[in-house]
Amino acid sequence: MLDTGALIAVDRGDRRMLALLEAIRDEGAALSVTAPVVAQAWRGAGRQARLASLLKQSVLEILPFTPVDALAAGTLSAMTKHRDVVDVHVVLLARARGRTIVTSEPSDMRRVDPSAPIVEI
Repeated sequence: MLDTGALIAVDRGDRRMLALLEAIRDEGAALSVTAPVVAQAWRGAGRQARLASLLKQSVLEILPFTPVDALAAGTLSAMTKHRDVVDVHVVLLARARGRTIVTSEPSDMRRVDPSAPIVEI
């Protein structure tokens, strides 16, 4: 499960992030991102060719922010006193799908779920 920092790393051509994506693809592992994460990172195809390319790939699943997700994210945000509902949504969906979170801000994710599996980029 990619967070906003992971998408920004892709957009910037971060070698470590690009190598991680290649390894994920080679393993045939699931690769997901939430729609709100895309919204946080996206600034337009003309400026973000690398990110645009990733978002078009069939191996990437873009997960919606449903009304049920909104209620769950709001509740967990209040419980953990974490103000960024996008981070909370990433954790919720990663937890529900048994996915590892790829993030540049592991402390933010751990505030929501200290036991979340995380790969820091």
